[in-house]
Amino acid sequence: MNISFDNTENAFAYKSDKALRKAKFLFSTMQYSWFVKLGTILTPILIKGKMPFINKIVRNTIFSQFVGGETLEETATAGAVLGKYGVQVILDYGVEGKESEAGFDYAMDQFMKVIDYAATQPNIPFISVKVTGISRSALLQKLNDAPRLRSGIHDHEEEIAEWDRVRERMYRICAEAAEKGIGVLVDAEESWLQDPVDRLTMELMEEFNTEKAVVYNTLQLYRHDRLRFLHLSHQIAREKNLVLGIKLVRGAYMEKERERAAKHGYPSPIQPDKEATDRDFDAAVTYCIDNIETISVIVASHNEKSNLLAAELMHAKGIPHNHHHVHFSQLFGMSDNITFNLAKEGYNVSKYLPFGPIGDVIPYLMRRAQENSSVAGQTGRELMLIEKERARRKQAN
Repeated sequence: MNISFDNTENAFAYKSDKALRKAKFLFSTMQYSWFVKLGTILTPILIKGKMPFINKIVRNTIFSQFVGGETLEETATAGAVLGKYGVQVILDYGVEGKESEAGFDYAMDQFMKVIDYAATQPNIPFISVKVTGISRSALLQKLNDAPRLRSGIHDHEEEIAEWDRVRERMYRICAEAAEKGIGVLVDAEESWLQDPVDRLTMELMEEFNTEKAVVYNTLQLYRHDRLRFLHLSHQIAREKNLVLGIKLVRGAYMEKERERAAKHGYPSPIQPDKEATDRDFDAAVTYCIDNIETISVIVASHNEKSNLLAAELMHAKGIPHNHHHVHFSQLFGMSDNITFNLAKEGYNVSKYLPFGPIGDVIPYLMRRAQENSSVAGQTGRELMLIEKERARRKQAN
């Protein structure tokens, strides 16, 4: 074990002095929660108003920090830079679902294009797909809440044809990915949409994960039921002789989940505190690595302790750093100290790289801004590492 997440020379080797200054400015503004709240309200409105100077400001700050570009072709620049340092890419067509059948079919076509592009690149092993990009959220919610017949089919005949179209889109995406050797990471949704997504993802695994992991489900461990769900999913996969594909995250909808549970008077699905989330996340990491022959896991975390735990478990068990069933990932623009130091030691590690028209990826960007301002210590840690590297460079010169 020779990993230090404090090594800023490795972490920022790919960034110029100018890029570091820009990153410092951006994270400095994210320290002020009032500024982030104001920005998340005004920015989408101003972008929709087609105000060129606002578009330019967003493009040169938060967009360039967290997004790979507006088009698939523009991601090539970021992908090439990351590849130079042994970092892979998870491509994400970062557009929220347009609530029409034509919009869903268009999104499916875009996912297919992303797969075809990824297959031509040496360092893009995965793409990310949101089922809400190809399905109405209201349909998912209805299926989530509806009683099920003994056959497992939901008792809502009028939506069966619509759901069949959603399934067909996902099957086409996964079939293309399987043929081209690309993994499909199915994003997690809010708890009131998640059940049909889980069922569909397992159905897809039955079809495509018989020999290797092609389809991965995403588990948000800030939900108190997800560790048990991991064990159940693994049990099903073993019974069906599948490779279980799992991406582990802490989660992205915590405040929304709590507010909705309080409003509608049901028990919150969220863990009672951060310690419980951390405990379950690390238990999930341990379980997956303990079952490395039948589980392919992506440790998608900005938590240094959790990443170090996974690396230590691999070391203790004599598992090669580049074992094909263990992959690490962080968001583009965040936690470079984890990503690039893992890559330096030969681990499979990637950046989650969204792309899309600036107006369409605004919801994603706003979540990144809110995440950085709400996660205790995240912005301060980013700033401290940037300052440390700038000081090191000045001393070196």
